[in-house]
Amino acid sequence: MAKKKIRYVCQECGAESVKWMGKCPMCGKWNTLVEEETAPEITASPHALTTSFETPRRIAEVDMEELPRFATGSGELDRVLGGGLIPGSIILIAGDPGVGKSSLTLAVCANVARGGRKVLYITGEESARQIRMRAERLNALADELYICAENNFERITHHVEKVQPQLLIVDSIQTIYKTEIESAPGSVSQVRECSAGLMRLSKSLCVTTFVIGHVTKDGSLAGPRILEHIVDTVLFFEGERNADFRVLRAIKNRFGATSEIGLFEMRDTGLEDVPDASKLFLPERAEDIGSVVVPTVEGTRPLLVEVQALVAPTPFMPPRRTSDAVDIKRIQLLLAVLEKRLHLSIGACDVYVKTAGGIKIDEPATDLPIAVALASSFANRKILPQSVIFGEVGLGGEVRAVSKARQRVDESIRMGFTNIIMPKKNFAEISKMKIESAVKLIPVENLRDALKVSMPRKSADSSD
Repeated sequence: MAKKKIRYVCQECGAESVKWMGKCPMCGKWNTLVEEETAPEITASPHALTTSFETPRRIAEVDMEELPRFATGSGELDRVLGGGLIPGSIILIAGDPGVGKSSLTLAVCANVARGGRKVLYITGEESARQIRMRAERLNALADELYICAENNFERITHHVEKVQPQLLIVDSIQTIYKTEIESAPGSVSQVRECSAGLMRLSKSLCVTTFVIGHVTKDGSLAGPRILEHIVDTVLFFEGERNADFRVLRAIKNRFGATSEIGLFEMRDTGLEDVPDASKLFLPERAEDIGSVVVPTVEGTRPLLVEVQALVAPTPFMPPRRTSDAVDIKRIQLLLAVLEKRLHLSIGACDVYVKTAGGIKIDEPATDLPIAVALASSFANRKILPQSVIFGEVGLGGEVRAVSKARQRVDESIRMGFTNIIMPKKNFAEISKMKIESAVKLIPVENLRDALKVSMPRKSADSSD
C-alpha cells in the first residue's frame, strides 16, 4: 500500500505547500493553509475523458456542425447562455444565499422535463421532501424530473449512469465529496476533484450539467479558481435578497457573449422573466435634483437606469465616497475632473451614488450622466425635464463618443424621453437618421457645455 503524504492547501486560492505557513505565499491571505492527506498515486490517470486517441488534424478539416441547443423555458436565461443549453456543457451558477439559484434551476428542470427530456436533480443540502415542497410552490412538477438527495460522488455517478438524464443539476458543489480524499466537503481538494469528475461525466455521457456554487462573504466564488476554468459557463446572480428583481450576468461563456444579462423578478411563484427592463426601473422615478436617466447597453439590450447622486458637506476628514452600483474609482475620477476643470469645490463633500433597484453599471457611457448628477446635487439644481444623458468623459473634461448610440436613442424615444444629451460625434451620426420631430438631440463637446444644457437657469430654484 502506497504511503500517503501530508500537504498544506490554501482554502482561498488552492496553493499547495509542504509545510504550514501562517500566510499563503500565493494570495497573501492569513491562516488559510489546512493540512490534507494526498491519496496514493494510481497507474491509470482518472483525468482522461476517453481511452482512445485522436489523430491531430488540420483545423480546416474539423467538421462545422451547428451545436444542437435546446431551450430552458426561460427567455432571459436563454439570452445569457447564448441561445439555450448545449448537450455536454457544464454551467456554474453562483450567488448570495437566498438570491434564487435553486428556484431558477428547479424551474428550468420542470420546463425541460415537460419537453420530454429526462432531468436528474441532485441535492446535497436539502432532502427530497424539501425539494418537492419547493416544486409544489413553483408549479415545477413533471413526470421526467427525478430527485435524489446524495453527497457521495461515486453514488452520484451511479445514479447518472442509471437514469441517463439529458440535464443534471448538482446543488451544490461544496457539499459533494469523494471517499478517497480525506478532507472535508467544500475543501479545495474536494471541490477541485469533484468538479473535474463532473466535467468528465458530462462530456463522456453528453449530459448538460448545472453546478450551483457558494460565494464567500466578499462576493467571490468559494473554492479554487480552477473551478471557473473547468466549466464552460460561469453565471453570477446579482441583487439584494429583499429586493424584487435579480440580475443574472455571464462572467464566462464558451458558447456565447459574456456581456449579456438576464433580468428576473422574484414573486411568490419563483423567478419570472422581465423582458422589458426599462419599465421596471423607471415607474417610480421623480424628476429631482441629482437624478439622471442613463441609457446603458448590456450585451445587445439597451436599458434605461436612473442614477441618483447625493453630495453633502461634511466636517469629517476624509470625506466618504459610497456606491454599491458604480465603481468607486470611476466616481473619484469624475470628482477630480469636476474640481479641476470646472472649479467645483466638491472634494470636501461626502458623495453617495446609487442606481434605482441597485443594478450595477460599468461602461464609459455612464461617465457623463454620473458627472451631471454629481454637479446637480452639489449645485442644488434640477436636471432638464424628460432628458437622458450618455457619453464618456476624458481627463481634460472633453465628452467622447460611445458605441451603440442608435440603440440608446431608440430606447429613450420608446420610453417617452424628448431631450437626449449626447457626445457631438454621436450626434453627427444620428442626426442623419430619421428622428421624431418631438425629440430634441442635444450635442455637447465638453463637460462644461453638458452642465449648461442639462441644468438650465430657468429650472433653477429661486434660492439659487
